[in-house]
Amino acid sequence: MLEGPNRVVALLGPDQEMYPVTCASAVFGDHGPDIPRHYDFRLCAERPGPIRTTMGVDVVVPAGLEALAAADTVLVAGWCPGPDLSAELGDAVLAAHGRGARIVAICSGIHVPARLGLLDGRTAAAHWEATGELSRHYPKVRADATVLYVDHGDVATAGATATTVDLCLNQVRREHGAALAMRIGRQFAAAPQREGHQRQFPALPTTGPVPDSLAPLLDWIAAHLDRPLTLPDLAARSGLSPRTLNRHFHEQLGISPGRWLLDRRIASTRALLEETDLPVETIAARVGLSSAVNLRRRFRAALDTTPAAYRRAFR
Repeated sequence: MLEGPNRVVALLGPDQEMYPVTCASAVFGDHGPDIPRHYDFRLCAERPGPIRTTMGVDVVVPAGLEALAAADTVLVAGWCPGPDLSAELGDAVLAAHGRGARIVAICSGIHVPARLGLLDGRTAAAHWEATGELSRHYPKVRADATVLYVDHGDVATAGATATTVDLCLNQVRREHGAALAMRIGRQFAAAPQREGHQRQFPALPTTGPVPDSLAPLLDWIAAHLDRPLTLPDLAARSGLSPRTLNRHFHEQLGISPGRWLLDRRIASTRALLEETDLPVETIAARVGLSSAVNLRRRFRAALDTTPAAYRRAFR
């Protein structure tokens, strides 16, 4: 345990998204006289002064990189657009890590520890849209787009800005116990504890643009999900042979008809879990997964969680 407050310093950059910064401050800031204060939260920037934000207004950051010399936790708050870092910034982060500071990278902030070699040979949580870019720039980093966050102790990563609260509360839990983390989370009505291995739930392939040639069939499928549809059924509906229909799906959507159908059923299940109180058995019948047992099996395989846990988190 650290003596005195853990000094959390958020490193801001140009075109800063403020959501992860405010989320971190909500966890590590002052919670009033009834909750013990174990953290001191402050901001710094490579070039102190006005920092432009994605909100269209500036935030004035008085401290420069010298603030990292006293940091116990360095939060890279998701502003870094790529692998190019200045030598001064890289040296300051490496020096902080070298003397034992924890490096926490949110979303695109992963470029900082990855560029400095702090994630070589390690798994890192990455946003599902960024894994290709990360693999090209940092082949030694195992970018995982399926999890919310990965915490190695000295370095932690969150794949999306919406996971900032989860990762910060996880740090509180590790350092001061679950009771304090729950009290802090309850103060601003955070969702129940989400483990790092829980999936990110990106948009499924079925939600993107639909090719004109397949649109009538896909609309028909979406309207008849409760039926036990097969590839011959879909081929007959479209007036094509099963082999030709399968080829069209792969060429135009990148997946098989069966995969598209299952993804649509999982997407509809998610919507019903989020928006209704229907029993799982009823949802299974509506989306064509036949039974609650089959729905739970398919749902866990797709999202690595249960329908009940998903509903608790998102209802």
